[in-house]
Amino acid sequence: MKDNEQYEAYEKARKRTKQKKRLYFHFILFLVGSVFFVVLNKIIKYKPEHDWFVWAIFIWLFILTIHFVNVFVMNRFFGKEWVRIQTELLMEKHQIKLDNLEKSLEKKGAFTPDNSEEDINS
Repeated sequence: MKDNEQYEAYEKARKRTKQKKRLYFHFILFLVGSVFFVVLNKIIKYKPEHDWFVWAIFIWLFILTIHFVNVFVMNRFFGKEWVRIQTELLMEKHQIKLDNLEKSLEKKGAFTPDNSEEDINS
C-alpha cells in the first residue's frame, strides 16, 4: 500500500513537472517568436505598411496567458483532487435525497424497505 502511494505521488510530481516544463518552453518560444515577428516586419520589411507584429504578439500572449492559467490556476483548483471531492459531495447529496424519499414513501405506506428487497429478488 505504501509503495502504491509513493508511486502515485511520484507520478503526480512527474506530470506536474512536465506541465511546468512545457509552459516554460512555451514562454521561451514566445520571446523568440516575438523578436522574430518584429525583425520580420521592421527590419526585413515584410508588409511594412502595417504593424501586424503587434497583433501577432498580443494574440500569442493571450494564448500563453491561457496556458499559464491552465497550469497554475485551473490545475490547482480543478485538478483530480477537486473532481474527487466534488463527486463525493454529489453522491452524499444524492444519498440524502434518496433517504428522504424513502422515508416519505414509508410514511405514506407506499414503500416498505423489507418488501422492496424481496420484490427485486423475485
